[in-house]
Amino acid sequence: MSAPLMTAIPVVLYLAFSFAVALWARRKADSQATSQGVLEEYYIGGRTMGGFVLAMTIIASYTSASSFVGGPGVAYRLGLSWVLLAMIQVPTTFLTLGVLGKRFAIVARRTGSVTLTDYLRARYASNTVVNLCSLALLVFFMAAMLAQFIGGARLFQAVTGYPYVVGLALFGITVVLYTSVGGFRAVVVTDAVQGIVMVIAVVVVLLAVVDAGGGMAQCVATLKAIDPGLITPSGPDNAVPKPFILSFWVLVGLGVIGLPQTAQRCMGYKDARAMHNAMVIGTLLIGFMILCAHLAGTLGRAVRPDLPAGDLAIPTLIVDLLPPFWAGVFIAGPLAAIMSTVDSMLLLASAAIVKDLYVHYRLQGDASRLKPVTMKKMSLASTGVIGVLVFLAAVEPPDLLVWINLFAFGGLEAVFLWPIVLGLYWKKANAAGAVASIVTGVSVFISLTLLKPDMGGIHAIVPTTLAALAAFIAGACCGRAPDSRVVSVFWDER
Repeated sequence: MSAPLMTAIPVVLYLAFSFAVALWARRKADSQATSQGVLEEYYIGGRTMGGFVLAMTIIASYTSASSFVGGPGVAYRLGLSWVLLAMIQVPTTFLTLGVLGKRFAIVARRTGSVTLTDYLRARYASNTVVNLCSLALLVFFMAAMLAQFIGGARLFQAVTGYPYVVGLALFGITVVLYTSVGGFRAVVVTDAVQGIVMVIAVVVVLLAVVDAGGGMAQCVATLKAIDPGLITPSGPDNAVPKPFILSFWVLVGLGVIGLPQTAQRCMGYKDARAMHNAMVIGTLLIGFMILCAHLAGTLGRAVRPDLPAGDLAIPTLIVDLLPPFWAGVFIAGPLAAIMSTVDSMLLLASAAIVKDLYVHYRLQGDASRLKPVTMKKMSLASTGVIGVLVFLAAVEPPDLLVWINLFAFGGLEAVFLWPIVLGLYWKKANAAGAVASIVTGVSVFISLTLLKPDMGGIHAIVPTTLAALAAFIAGACCGRAPDSRVVSVFWDER
């Protein structure tokens, strides 16, 4: 049997397993008798997640092609400085659940919200806020999913040697099918499995790299001989300045609170104990995975200094250092990270179309007017159509996944961070403030990203976040006070 085929077999089996989980989840969802039950089951799994599953699904939905392919590829070029930068992501689960978890879940249950825009509609009672958020969600999710589709296909191409289009078709069809068919329950179950696969994969890859380099000390010595900047916090030629590092505390630290794909998870857990367990488990595991993945990329340069730095650095290392079958087994780790990000985004994008647009506008918010079987078909169809559109866009791929991913992350944070957080914790937050924050945040972020003014190494997300906050406060002060009924529901004032 040829080496490419040996490598492809475990990948194909893994994809088949994901689809089998989706079929199981579909049968589970069929027990829901009402349209509201279908919506709650399809988009948040009936609010039944335990601590371990909650932790793993937040980790899996946050980590992506950038975490396992693009980021380590940059670490291969910039050394330990990028490892330091990547470790800012450690508090992701703790921050998300700590800031949003308990209050978000209570409010979601109290208002019957099953999507993030359900929450925004209940809080701000404004179609403008919901429409802007739904549009932004679709646009930036399409960009983020494009990066994931490309990453999955390139990963398959690099490991197996088969053409890029073959990998794109295999990966794209599988992830769209199991998300469309299984909904949220399929997503979180596969996310839990994918999280375990990711942990195993990064450990094996790191150990293989360190062993091939003659041990940790020898790897570091080799990096120093190649370029002393590879083992400094600022990188070669000060490629990672301190202001840029501080900016990342906003982009991939504080800002993750505003990511819809992680915030959505705060609606679906079972109880407070599950949330507290997830905070601990998630923080430990995401830190461990990010460290291993990026350290493998950095030390990989000591083993193979001649690789082209970029998205294919880590897949090439895996192929070189592991036997074909085991390369296929452990390449499932980054593939799992990619799939788990895409499935979360597909679900939320589908929810924006079915729940937030069709049910609200066409059915005047009354989901009971739509038969459960029709609701299932619409959810499945919208998820599938979005996946196909992203698939077609990925046929001619751009490069540098990590930057596409960071652009999408920054755009989502510019839109959602302050409307979510201030809506939960500030009674005076209103629709005028939310609209001002969204419009200002997106305008500033896109302008700074395109014009690239000299900001001394500061990432565009920092002035974007500050401008969006100032706009929210100004808009809230000028706009009409929130309805007293909204305040009574959100703050339980009886």
